[in-house]
Formats: sequence, C-alpha cells, structure tokens
Amino acid sequence: MAGDRLHWGDWIVIAGYFVSVITVGLLSSCRNRGSVGGYFLAGRSMHWIPVGASLFASNIGSGHFVGLAGSGAAGGIGIAVFELNAIFILMILGWFFVPVYVAAGVFTMPEYLRKRFGGQRIRIYLSILALILYVFTKISADLYSGAIFLTQAMPELNLYVAIIILLAISALFTIGGGLTAVIWTDFIQTVIMVGGAFVLMIMGFVKVGGYEELRHRYFSAYPNTTLAHLGKDDNYSYTNCGIPPSNAYNFVRSADDGSLPWPGVFIGLTISSVWYWCSDQVIVQRALAAKNLSHAKAGCLLAGYLKFLPMWLIVFPGMIARVLYTDTVGCGDPEVCQKVCGQDSCTNIAFPTLVLELMPDGLRGLMLAVMMSALISSLTSIFNSSSTIFTMDIWRRIRKSATDVELMIVGRLCVLILVGVGIAWIPLVQSVTELFHYIQAITSFLAPPICSVYVLAIFWKRTNEKGAFFGLMVGLVIGLIRFIWEYSYRNYPCGEEYKSEKPDIVGKVHYLHFGIILFAIVTLVTVVVSLLTAPIADVHLERLLFWNRYSTRARVDLSEVEEEKPEPMETQKSFQDDYDSLPWYKKAGQWICGIEKMNAPETQLSPEELQAIEDKQTSIHEQTLWRRILNINALFLMAVAAFTWGFFA
Repeated sequence: MAGDRLHWGDWIVIAGYFVSVITVGLLSSCRNRGSVGGYFLAGRSMHWIPVGASLFASNIGSGHFVGLAGSGAAGGIGIAVFELNAIFILMILGWFFVPVYVAAGVFTMPEYLRKRFGGQRIRIYLSILALILYVFTKISADLYSGAIFLTQAMPELNLYVAIIILLAISALFTIGGGLTAVIWTDFIQTVIMVGGAFVLMIMGFVKVGGYEELRHRYFSAYPNTTLAHLGKDDNYSYTNCGIPPSNAYNFVRSADDGSLPWPGVFIGLTISSVWYWCSDQVIVQRALAAKNLSHAKAGCLLAGYLKFLPMWLIVFPGMIARVLYTDTVGCGDPEVCQKVCGQDSCTNIAFPTLVLELMPDGLRGLMLAVMMSALISSLTSIFNSSSTIFTMDIWRRIRKSATDVELMIVGRLCVLILVGVGIAWIPLVQSVTELFHYIQAITSFLAPPICSVYVLAIFWKRTNEKGAFFGLMVGLVIGLIRFIWEYSYRNYPCGEEYKSEKPDIVGKVHYLHFGIILFAIVTLVTVVVSLLTAPIADVHLERLLFWNRYSTRARVDLSEVEEEKPEPMETQKSFQDDYDSLPWYKKAGQWICGIEKMNAPETQLSPEELQAIEDKQTSIHEQTLWRRILNINALFLMAVAAFTWGFFA
C-alpha cells in the first residue's frame, strides 16, 4: 500500500515547506513583532477579494477535509447542505448584520453587545462560552484531524505521539512569528490546498470512471465483511453495517432521518449558521475589515461563490475513497476497523487515504505539508484568541492591577490547561463515527442562545440587558445539560445500537432539532424578561438596530455611561527601563513569552482628524450603481444555490 510510507521526495518537500514557513515567521516577527498599532490603523481598508478569500479560508481547514470527506464516504452528498446553507447566511451577514456593525462603529462582537446592552455580564458569559467551544470543537477536533493525517502517512506513529508532534511544531510556529506568519502564509496555503484538492478530485474521478460511474459504484460499495454475510441467516450483528444509505444522493431527507432530517437542515442548521457567520468574531472581523460596505458585501458574495467548491473538492473525493478502498474506508465490522485505523469506523480516513494513494511523489508531500501547516495556523490562532479572551476579559476582572508580565504568564498557562483538557477529550472524539457531525452537534447544544440574542438585539428595539442575560443563562444551562447527558453515554458502533442506554429525549431528538427547541426557549425567555423590565432609552440605541442604521442623531453609549475608571498600568518608560537592565537570558525568556521592549509612541491625531476617520469608518453609504450590481449578484447566487439544492433534493 502506497500509504505505508512516504517517498523521500515527499520528505524533502515537507521539510522544505516547514523551514520556509518558520523562516518567513521569524523574518516577519523581527521586522514587525508586536506592532499592534500598525495592525489596527490598517483596519477597514481591505479590498473585496481578500475579504472574500479570507472568509472562505477562515472557515475551511484540515478539519473540514477530514470531516466533510468522512461524512461523504459514510452517507453521500447530504453533508454538503452545510456548505450550501452558508451561501444564504453569508448574504444575511453582508446585507443585514454588517451594516449595523459598521454604523455602530464597532470592531468586535463583545464591543457591539456592550454598546447595545451595557454592563459586563454578557461579555464575561460570551468569553467563558468561547473557551468551552474552543476546547470541545476546535482544539480537540483539530488535533485529532491532524493526527489522523500523520498516523495515516506514518502508520508506526501512535495517535498521541502524533498530537505531541503537532503541538511541538505549533509552539515553534507561534514563537517564530505566530499571527504575523499566519497573515503571510494563509493565502498561499489556501491556494495550494484548493489547487491540490482540485487535482485530487480530477484524479479520483478518472480513477473511478467518471461521475455516473461513481454514482453506480457508490451504492454497491459493500465491504467484504458485509458481503460475506448478505443473504445468510447467521445472526451476524454487522450485516447491515457498511451499506451505503439509499438516500446518499439526496439533500432533502425524511424528518426522522438519523443523519440529516429536513426540519433540522432547513431551520436548525440556519440557527447555528447565523451564530457562526454573523456573530463569531473570527468570521465577522474579516467582513468588518473591508474598506466600505460595498466591498464587505462583495466579499460575502465571493465567499458565497467559493462555498460551492467543498461539495466537489471534498465531499465527492470522500465518496470516491469509499468506492476505491471499500474494505478500509468503508469497513463495516468494528473489529476490522480497529485494525485498519484504530476506531470503530474508518470513514474519517477517506481524504488522507486518497491523498496518500493517488497523489504522485512530491505533490503528496506538499499536500500533506499544507494540510499540517493550515492546521497549525488554526491552532496558533486558537491559542492566541483563547489566551487573549481569558487574560483580558476574565483575569483582568479578577486582578485589575495585573502587570503585563503576569498577564503573559497567565495567558500561557491558560493555553496549557485548555490543551490538556482538549487532549483528555480526544478519546471521546475518537468514538464518534463522523467528525463533522460531532462538531455540528456541540455547536447546536451551545450556539442557539447567542444566535437568538444577536437576532433580537439587531431587529427588536425592546430587547434589554436583563432579557438577553437571562435568556443566555437559561440557554447555557439547558445546552450544557444536553451536552453532558449526550456524552455521558458510550457511543456504540453500527450493529451494537441495541446496547445503547440513551433515553429517547437524548437518543432520538436530533441535535439540529434540539437547536430549534433551544432557540425557541431562549427567544421566549428573552422576550418575556425584556417586556417585564424597563426598556433601553432611544438615545442609547441610535445606529445599533437594523431599522435605525441610517440615523444621524447623536448616540450616548451605555458603555460610556457605565464605564469604570481603568486601573493605573505600568508606564511605558518604567517597563522599558526594566527591560533594558535585564540580562540576555531573561530577555530571551521574555521574547518567547511575547514580552519585548515597546516601540516609540505613535503620532497623536487631532480631534478633527479622529472624527474624520470615525465618520469614514462608520459610513454605510453605497453608490447606487454598485448597490444594484451587488443586489443582482446576491439574487443570482442564491438562485443558483437554490437550484443546486433542488437538483439534488
């Protein structure tokens, strides 16, 4: 089997790629390490092409290649509805949410909620929830998907050894420039990933005999363990396992379908998607970086067009892998699967197997290197975000006089703890049949309350802080109960479902249906509590709602009314003096922790210059011609998406 070893040419390409990436990181870090001011002064100046490419790249990573391809191998094209649904939600982002965020003059989502509701409770809640989601849907899933690639390329590697290797490279990558290196390498990684996946798709379709042949062969891709017992009355437990579902080529499935029930797909998935695309900081920040509203909308359109690609570049190759390597990727007997991939089901190895088996020497190494590099970039971004959230939003609330050094150390310790919990959670991730469904399930347990509050905040003036807070609290408690309840039971493999002890409310209520129920409960609680408590005065809501986004009246921010006096921090001069007097080895240690001598203070702008910049950044004016062109494009894009959905319905 070609996947048993990598060619020496692959190793040269992999080594060369990582040396190049780390070198770029070191060079860029030496030139611009820690220049936060430069980053923010460049805000809201991006052209629509990088905005759209960044929206797409931020969403698609190595976890998608493992998860989407694995679900395609297991259940057909149905999983592509997650990508088609995103097209419609991107239009909602560009046409409904971004205009409000821009008019409000905010850069972050917590900042918007602070202006909209005031207070600190919601900000702290969202910070804690973000850390929970990072551990269970990002850190554990990303480490696991990356480890799958490594263990398939090097079968002698243990899963946890592969994870330690990934973490070690991530540490080097972070020290060698971190986020700066990501900015320089993300675009080329995306180009190579998409280009490599396109080549792999063509090779796969040629190998399988074309689209129609794939359709025919997929439905007959039974593993030998299943074929050996078909038609026999021998009480073999796994006779029906490893058989492709009859609705593998359908997007719209019955309401009681265990994988993708249509009410959950049309409503529950939309709720989770609105949270992800319209209120998650990582995604929305890309759209807010556009130079004006027209460029933000055009970026959303470009990302929408690109979302047609995963179905062809990832899902269909996953199905091809099942056809070509039925006894491994499509194995139906858990005992056989354990020998092949160390799990009860092996569909998650579909894409790595296709890369290792079909790609030529050198190109195979490049594809693996880019996948690993994309995953490491994702991990470093997560580490950076989680440490920032914990230190700035939580730790500084506990210790208001914390020094820079203390914040840096606490941030690193926070990352270590999150990584530890994420690794401890990996055995449960291993037990799930399809990685992508696992990620979406966690999202459906925890994200609907946030979606509800953002939708109400933007479209219903009467929503107030008390309503939003109690809605979020009720949603968190219900979501965590379902989350803990769901994973307190063992996930039995196909053929052993009869052993499951899950009650019907957990075992038979699909996670997408649960998301609908949770969204309804949170919305009801938020509305009732808001109506029973005092409303927010109109003077505090100017340009914070979709309906008054064009208002020219002055707004008095609740955040300014309630603002606490900041605790005095160390002055720049004293820090610089202390830094200059340190011995070289302490400077080296602080460099690793990101603590360095600060740059000279930036030039101060006059009040008139600051006001002019603010007016430009908060303008949502659009030229009539471009607005019409963008609207026509949006309608055309949604029509194509609806036609595609209907064609495969």
